[in-house]
Amino acid sequence: MLRLVECWSGAEGSAASAFAKGIELRNDLLPHDVTHQFRRRCYTSFFMLKETLRQARIVIDETLERLLPPATQYPPSIHQAMRHSVFAGGKRLRPILCMEAGQMVEGCIPPGIEELGAALEMLHTYSLIHDDLPALDNDDLRRGFPTCHKAFGEATAILAGDALQTYAYEVLAKLQCPAEARVAIIGEIAHDTGTIDGMIGGQVMDLEAEHTRPDAQTLEYIHRSKTGALLTASVVTGGMYAGADLIQIQSLRDFGQNIGLAFQIVDDVLDVTQTSEQLGKTAGKDTATEKATYPLLFGIDASLKKADDLVAKASAALDGFGDSAATLREIAHFMVERKK
Repeated sequence: MLRLVECWSGAEGSAASAFAKGIELRNDLLPHDVTHQFRRRCYTSFFMLKETLRQARIVIDETLERLLPPATQYPPSIHQAMRHSVFAGGKRLRPILCMEAGQMVEGCIPPGIEELGAALEMLHTYSLIHDDLPALDNDDLRRGFPTCHKAFGEATAILAGDALQTYAYEVLAKLQCPAEARVAIIGEIAHDTGTIDGMIGGQVMDLEAEHTRPDAQTLEYIHRSKTGALLTASVVTGGMYAGADLIQIQSLRDFGQNIGLAFQIVDDVLDVTQTSEQLGKTAGKDTATEKATYPLLFGIDASLKKADDLVAKASAALDGFGDSAATLREIAHFMVERKK
């Protein structure tokens, strides 16, 4: 795999600068003519996917650090709670998907797209804070740390989730892309986190399906909406930011919908096959609360087969992008092969 990315600009010593410099160090491994031809660009051809993801997380974490109010900002309690959950770790999968989609469309990482990725991560974290509340999943552990309501109290946790949601839209309103694209991005994200085929609608159905045995259609709706919708929004809006045309956006949507469902199916399987220490959250929670899951309905082997089939469909959806889709395809496989 040969993947060209833009060298991130920034102050010497910054995480973003380190991201670019870390790639440049590999230029001495490349043939001289190739190095000369692309001397103003950076290469990740010799990086394993794991290293690529790690470096992208550095960029996203730096962006979140820059955008979020400091913990000392008045009133400090709410900002401490927000930062507690945002910086508790995590795969940063949604912003990475967003940036990779933008790069696939444009041929390099579009300047400023990391802020779109950071806004997506804020929205994801807000959903986790609320999902962990006693009124919903009532969980004490998230990403290996006490959940927000355990660390700061239920009232502050609710407000921290609210604050991350509203702050995300403030960031989205200032994106460095054409106004038409900015409005389309905001509309896409608002829909995919809302009540109609979106995250909140999926959460409602998930709660109502507890202690029942829903049919396959209901279960798929829950997973596509609660988890898959924001993952889909991540790749679609990354493409929008980079100027994707309607055909490309539909391909990204097909890719996102397939990997979104696959991701949640694997999440269901991990809940019954891994320990709390391995997951960084309470294992066996779905079984204890009698939640609707794929293993419950179909068994573990059939669930994993379904996830593999969805990844194959996701990969096929990117055929029109050729070799430039290689990294997104690798991420799709990572999403079903992960252990937490």
